[in-house]
Amino acid sequence: MKELGYYLEDTRRSNGVSLEEAASDLNVDVSYLENIESANVRAFKDVYYMRKLVKEYAKYLGLSPEKIQDEFNDFLFEHTSKISLDDIMEAKKKKEEEEKTKKIQSPYTKEYKRKIKKLPFVLAGIIFLLAIIISIVVIKTINREPAITSELKGIEVYEYTY
Repeated sequence: MKELGYYLEDTRRSNGVSLEEAASDLNVDVSYLENIESANVRAFKDVYYMRKLVKEYAKYLGLSPEKIQDEFNDFLFEHTSKISLDDIMEAKKKKEEEEKTKKIQSPYTKEYKRKIKKLPFVLAGIIFLLAIIISIVVIKTINREPAITSELKGIEVYEYTY
């Protein structure tokens, strides 16, 4: 990208165009063109916008936009396809740590977690509630007055009033 940035900068200077003039003609901020010429890729949040801007800038300078686009695509491929050695080493260490924590277990020595089944507890709860309801009904029927009173039996009951 540095070579492409230097090439665009040299072409702009040889055409006698200032950076501010090019930025105003392309309707972009001067800092964008400065970042392209200095190969500061990190200044752009969107690579697609940068690609479009490089193509427009090349067209503005009278260069072949296809050639510049191909060079930019080559740079982008190299930039994104390379993984740093630090990232590789970090991933390798992480994988080794995961392997250390894993235990080799045989199906014969493996400890199985005891699964608690809910159905017996639900059935026991329902039976318990039914037993409580039945006992309440039985107790109420025992404590209730009998349906046959003394008058029906023919016994005279005297009530005293004081």
